[in-house]
Amino acid sequence: MTLFFDLIIIILIIFGSLLMLIASIGLIVMPDVFLRMSASTKAATAGVSSILLAAALHFGTADNFGRAIATIGFLFLTAPVGAHMIARAAYVAGDELYEKTHIDDLKQKYAHERKSPPREDIHG
Repeated sequence: MTLFFDLIIIILIIFGSLLMLIASIGLIVMPDVFLRMSASTKAATAGVSSILLAAALHFGTADNFGRAIATIGFLFLTAPVGAHMIARAAYVAGDELYEKTHIDDLKQKYAHERKSPPREDIHG
């Protein structure tokens, strides 16, 4: 039985590490702050959650499992909200959108707050 749990723990740690690696690569490769925010939030949250679940299984007590589940829940509730707020602040501050972005749904909503005018070639 312990070999089975050890194998699951190893898989969860490797999976979490790979997701966090993908998140860090996304921060380097993505062309604008909005795409970077999306890549880092999704992959890093899932990666940290996977590693926390592996730690909970490794230690095996109900107390550790409860803390890990509570932390995972907290991450899934707060990471998207934080990323949204940072991305909205970047938009209002006038950060440039990626040149291949075709739709700007926020153009009308934040036109009066945006520090620099949005690009004219983006429809939305």
